[in-house]
Amino acid sequence: MSDLLTAGLGEVRPPLLWGFAGLAVVLVVASLAVLFLQKTKPDRDWTELRLRVQSWWGMIAVVALALALGWAAITVLFAAVSFVALREILSLAPLRREDRLIVLWAYLTVPLTYGLVALDQYRIYLVAIPVWFFLVTPFLMAIAGQTRAYLATVATITWAVIVCVFNLAVLPLLMKVPAEEAPAGAAGLVFLLLLTTEANDVFQFLCGKAFGRRKILPTVSPNKTWEGFVGGWILTAAAFWLLAPVFTPLSVWQAAVMAALLPVAGFAGDVTMSAVKRDLGVKDTSRLIPGHGGLLDRIDSLTFTAPLFFHLVAYYALTPY
Repeated sequence: MSDLLTAGLGEVRPPLLWGFAGLAVVLVVASLAVLFLQKTKPDRDWTELRLRVQSWWGMIAVVALALALGWAAITVLFAAVSFVALREILSLAPLRREDRLIVLWAYLTVPLTYGLVALDQYRIYLVAIPVWFFLVTPFLMAIAGQTRAYLATVATITWAVIVCVFNLAVLPLLMKVPAEEAPAGAAGLVFLLLLTTEANDVFQFLCGKAFGRRKILPTVSPNKTWEGFVGGWILTAAAFWLLAPVFTPLSVWQAAVMAALLPVAGFAGDVTMSAVKRDLGVKDTSRLIPGHGGLLDRIDSLTFTAPLFFHLVAYYALTPY
């Protein structure tokens, strides 16, 4: 029994502690900066910025606790994240009352997928959604006699499940990597993925604010610029390449490939979700996270970077996969 209770506990190594200490310093500085701005420029409304920083404190604390507890906690955490993200997108999608059966089927993929991960059924996980869910979903709609907006509904449901469930379930898979296969342990792999994904968003925003002139996708995301994208790409790639020897088993050239691709994937996830929200006529997927919008607004980049990171690292260096 004791073995079962401790099987999911993680090993927190010094690089991970230093990483979270660095994040804490950044948040302290950001919190002090907000206080300074509120005192020196009281004529402006700094509420959203204050809420953003406060929300970051909470999100980082939750992730840190889950990483410290190990793969079981990360599995539960991201199963909850997948469920909430899926609920956000399906609540906004143009679905109908008669689609309730197919929506229920979509929600059932969360315990199914994360259950397969918990049971170490990696090969079945790989095909469960892309193959079997893809085949069963249109069949369920057909036997229910739903032909109105048939293709649009099947496409919406399938895309939502792939993005919100299948793509995010690789994080607990990373947490099951044997400790000896990564310098900072499995938790270090997840930490680096989350850190560089969110840093990419911040770097692109800051570079865009400071140097942005030329719009990159004006009809999809008018605030994004070429300068922001390139600046964010350079800073994120450099940060990943420098941190890779500390947290990953990648060689120098393998880390360089990942460093080059990861910021592009983050940008792709961001603008893809922007296109979806523009199509649906909403600014945020919900108001769940103060200052950030919905959960899906916060993890849109992660839905693209997570599978890229996992499959490249697995191809290059991970024995179990």
